[in-house]
Amino acid sequence: MGKSVYSIVLSDEVVQAIDDMAYRMGTNRSKLIDRILAERVSCVTPEMRMHEIFGMVEQALEPMFLPTPRTSDSVLALKRALRFKYKPTMRYSVELTRRFSGCVGRLRAGIRTRSEELALLCMGFFDYWSRLERTALGAHFEGGFPCGITQNGYVRDFYESGEGELSNIEIADAITAYIAALDKALTLWFGNAENEQAAKAQAEKVYREYLSEQKMIL
Repeated sequence: MGKSVYSIVLSDEVVQAIDDMAYRMGTNRSKLIDRILAERVSCVTPEMRMHEIFGMVEQALEPMFLPTPRTSDSVLALKRALRFKYKPTMRYSVELTRRFSGCVGRLRAGIRTRSEELALLCMGFFDYWSRLERTALGAHFEGGFPCGITQNGYVRDFYESGEGELSNIEIADAITAYIAALDKALTLWFGNAENEQAAKAQAEKVYREYLSEQKMIL
């Protein structure tokens, strides 16, 4: 669904009310007007689909994952406290594209810390997790699976598996399953911080279980 620029004449009072509502909803005037008009004429926009998808993800991951204030219609941000002596907070961010086939979106996971021990643990985990992903999924992509390591974090893309456009619930379920698996593996990694082989074995087991249940999205 494309977008174009149009000139319309609106009452000042209406514009002010729209701006006030947009501010409360964390969006802008154009996006809110587009949403209101779409609802009025029963037209489903990509932004409306994203809103529904994110709502399902939030509901599925509650109460362990806490949402943060929305800064964009296309981005969902979550956080969760990890069981570790520094009580760090892992942050997850999902950005969806405006199309619902091919590359559906991107996930970023990471932690802010000044602890060298915690940073090394995180980087060790994300390095191993990325190798699991590339080994399992690299054959589906020319040049290898699109994932990478950032400073104390990880980024990877979501792709539909070739069956065509996905439904809202299929995308929401896939994102939920991945975040849950990543978080579970990370928790086990921290729990086995003194035993690298055990940590790797636990992380791989979680990833294999995730892959065995995931059919619609990579």
